[in-house]
Amino acid sequence: MTRPQGASEPGTAPDDSTLAGYFDVHDRPPAYDGPDGHPYTVSLEVEKTVNLRAPYAGYLVFPRWAETGVGIVGHVETPTLVECASQEEATERLGRLTLLEVQGLLVDAIRRKLEGEVE
Repeated sequence: MTRPQGASEPGTAPDDSTLAGYFDVHDRPPAYDGPDGHPYTVSLEVEKTVNLRAPYAGYLVFPRWAETGVGIVGHVETPTLVECASQEEATERLGRLTLLEVQGLLVDAIRRKLEGEVE
């Protein structure tokens, strides 16, 4: 019998302390209040690059939501966080980030944007 995605082993509690675990357990991205007062969610992004040794680069994008929650009104993103041999490896490595690490990356991305750094 196959366990559904996000289901934990019998006798264990679901682990939603990592980005991948949160997606599996809650079937949605985690939400954060940014230090700029705006609500954000997070998306894992992987792009193909020209680097033959590590042709996939992964980073996070943080969509900024309208105060009403009706739509996305902007975003911030991290620089490249992982460079990997496959898309699956990049996604898996990004998914290992803890929710606390992701929150720190959001704070850094907002700080860079407020300081006028190019992303």
